[in-house]
Order: sequence, then C-alpha cells, then structure tokens
Amino acid sequence: MAMVTFVDESTAGARTPAWALRIFEERLTLRELIRRRIHQEVAEYHAAEASAPARPLVTPTSTERALNGDRTVRPRPRVDPERQIALAEEAFGRNGFVVLVGDRQVENLDDEVDLRRDTEVTFLKLVALVGG
Repeated sequence: MAMVTFVDESTAGARTPAWALRIFEERLTLRELIRRRIHQEVAEYHAAEASAPARPLVTPTSTERALNGDRTVRPRPRVDPERQIALAEEAFGRNGFVVLVGDRQVENLDDEVDLRRDTEVTFLKLVALVGG
C-alpha cells in the first residue's frame, strides 16, 4: 500500500498544501492516478461546508453553477467527477500542467508509475509568461 501525497504548484510560484491518499496498488497509469485524485476531491468537495475552499482541480463548470444555483443560497453545486476527469485529461494533453512523480516527469496518460510508501506527485500548472 502506498501513501501518495499530492502537491499542486504553478510556474508562477504558488503552492497549495499537500494532501495524501492511500492507494493499494503498486503501479497505476497516470490516467488512473488522476481519476482517483479527482474522485477523492469531488467526494470531499460534496461533503464540505459551502464556505470551505475547493481544491484547484475540482471546480464546478459554469453550466453546473447555473443549473445548481447560487452557493450562498443553496448547498454547493454538484460536481460531475467524470466531467472533471475529462477536463483534466484535456488540460494535460494541451500542456496545461505536467505531472512529476518523485523527480520524474510522466509524459503520457497511459504511462505506468511506481507507487511506493511515500510517493509525492506534483501537478505543476504551466502559467504563460507576461509579454511572451
């Protein structure tokens, strides 16, 4: 069993607090690792109070917000995990972010990664430079 720690960073220097997820397999594809991360985030998002901040990869789409109304009046909008997974895979495909497992960059969603007891997975969001 691996305890995988997820960290979100950006090339602008922002870093979110790390959080961990238990994974029982020793090897997974990057695609499956992203799926598990998003399913966990969506579950936590739905269970949290409306005032609690959401993690960066899980945000309701404008359609989900419109269909579910204003969060100050109603409970948080429902987020579709499958839609979020599709958006994450699309963003990865267009180099919106890169993924580092330990110190190794994973370049394809179907590449397998080794998960050890204390694996750190960094999602590095690529931010365009101003003027270039």
